[in-house]
Amino acid sequence: MRAWGRSASKVTTGREIDPELIVAFCAAHPIETALMAEPVQTLRWSGALGESVLVARAPGTGGELSAVCWIGGNIVPVGFTPEQLDELAGRIRRRGRRFSSIVGPADQVLGLWERLRDQRWPVREIRSDQPSLLIDHDPIVPPDPSVRPATMAEFDLLLPAAVAMFTEEVGYSPLGVAGAYERRVRELIAGGRSLVRIDDGPRGREVVFKADLGTLGFGVTQVQGVWIHPAYRGRSLAAPAVSAVIEYARRQIAPTVSLYVNSYNGRALATYERVGFERIGTFASVLF
Repeated sequence: MRAWGRSASKVTTGREIDPELIVAFCAAHPIETALMAEPVQTLRWSGALGESVLVARAPGTGGELSAVCWIGGNIVPVGFTPEQLDELAGRIRRRGRRFSSIVGPADQVLGLWERLRDQRWPVREIRSDQPSLLIDHDPIVPPDPSVRPATMAEFDLLLPAAVAMFTEEVGYSPLGVAGAYERRVRELIAGGRSLVRIDDGPRGREVVFKADLGTLGFGVTQVQGVWIHPAYRGRSLAAPAVSAVIEYARRQIAPTVSLYVNSYNGRALATYERVGFERIGTFASVLF
């Protein structure tokens, strides 16, 4: 786990600083900030970035940032000291909003949540130990040649698999919110960031394996939404399929591949270790 500094510098809104300082912070901490990297890069030119982040400056550095918190549908805090977390929590309270999760480095997420418990937001689950993994070299296990980018013509096949994955992982269906989830699936397909293995089986063509390169920024992509059809589990498909995702990601998307996974998911952890991932820290998630 990364050890952050002990400065008590003031937490301010991003409106008060040069957006390039936020970009520089994310570039310096690409694994920890992976979940905010794309919106940071998208909004850096729009003038809207300052509304979406809270930051703290490092003293004696000429304005360099020591911490950034993304405030969107999710809260993603990175780099705050305990004193700064106190102020960060106060600023989040005053926004008077509801969020879907707090997610990021475990010390940050759990420390912030401890300060926000009085909000009485309905918590569905707290996942306090999610190993953060990284690979920046070719996978050790030979890749499955059947795993490839999905095409838009396969959207109707992929969407049910994506919904099944989300429902298994989070506990409810993602459908029904103005088509947002369907749009996200289409965006990932269009960007070449949804990987699938589709086989002809007794039920017709079906998604056997899927995974998404869900975030991208500053030389790092994060694997999300890994799923194997229940009928195909236990057949040693996972490691070669994940290796294919890594190989494709490093060749086409970003040289470094990261992910985080629940510590109780022993099979997944064993698969990721087998293909070459190394643990570099711990994430946590508070799901609302």
